[in-house]
Amino acid sequence: MDIIEQLNWRYATKSFDSKKIIAESDIKILTEAFNLTATSYGLQPIKLLVIKDKTLQKQLVPLSFNQKQVQEASHLFVFCIDSKMDTPFVLDYFNRVKEIRNTPNEILDPFKNFLVQDFDSKTQIDKETWATKQAYLALGNLMTVCALLNIDACPMEGFSTKDYDAILNLEKLNLKSVLIMPIGYRAEDDFMSKLKKVRKPIEESVIIWK
Repeated sequence: MDIIEQLNWRYATKSFDSKKIIAESDIKILTEAFNLTATSYGLQPIKLLVIKDKTLQKQLVPLSFNQKQVQEASHLFVFCIDSKMDTPFVLDYFNRVKEIRNTPNEILDPFKNFLVQDFDSKTQIDKETWATKQAYLALGNLMTVCALLNIDACPMEGFSTKDYDAILNLEKLNLKSVLIMPIGYRAEDDFMSKLKKVRKPIEESVIIWK
């Protein structure tokens, strides 16, 4: 597969074919890709909601600046951050490292103690800003994976996070929504799919340091 060709193929889809549904096998690949996304310290302060309930998707359209892709898409991905990033949150990561790698405590403890103190000193706003950056990493990763699977996607910041959190009962899960991405297959009449990409010449966006 030509990766550059696929990245040229992808675009922020404006109209989805609501009759076309993504296979569960591809959804499984996308969710595994999300879980494999790199995050700072490996702490994974993010979660992905996968919505395929058409009634719910329709309800979310007015909360998404009336962007119709939210309803038309096969699935709606909602990228969330943990709102409770405390000492148990940090320790959970190190317990997992211990369980999977059997790393000795004398190796884990210095880094563990540093992170516990670091997170304890951060404000809630600082923690959520940090976690949101990790959500963007995951979104970028999934956009690429979608392109490789010939799945269309439209990343969005334009939605009411407060209203999404309320309708999805995210507070009970200690989560906050930060990004959404409808995914599916482009409609034949989406004029954007026929347009050439507009990008700077590569020599203007990439500097090869010599």
